[in-house]
Amino acid sequence: MPSPVSECLYCQENETLHKLMIKITDLKVSQLFIFKEQSYTGRLNVVYKDHGVEFHELSNEQRNAFMDDVATTANAITKAFNPDKINYGAFSDTLSHLHFHIVPKYKDGYGFGSVFEMNPNKVSLSDVEYDAIIEKIKANL
Repeated sequence: MPSPVSECLYCQENETLHKLMIKITDLKVSQLFIFKEQSYTGRLNVVYKDHGVEFHELSNEQRNAFMDDVATTANAITKAFNPDKINYGAFSDTLSHLHFHIVPKYKDGYGFGSVFEMNPNKVSLSDVEYDAIIEKIKANL
């Protein structure tokens, strides 16, 4: 059973969302956010525009546009930060809003060679540092 729109942090743009992420921009069919927790430098979230949609329910056109947003984001991260690997995650047991975690990994960095942690709470940045990452991403979109 899908979670209601009224409980969706993305649809409501509520306090929970603002504690976790900063919106960067709108893409073709998605919104792009940076996670405030930056153990993985450049970790982003690509969030589909509509609530309550499963990936397999998208039309070919919608799915291709969404995956193009995901690929565009990964390409921007690659150009901005040159990670050794990018991990992709789509987890939504309790939140019915399609989104992909885009997680750059670095050989000498946090968690390389293991599954990424959702919120390790190890690295918080200043507003200036978040802005610098956001500008690097935007310059490469």
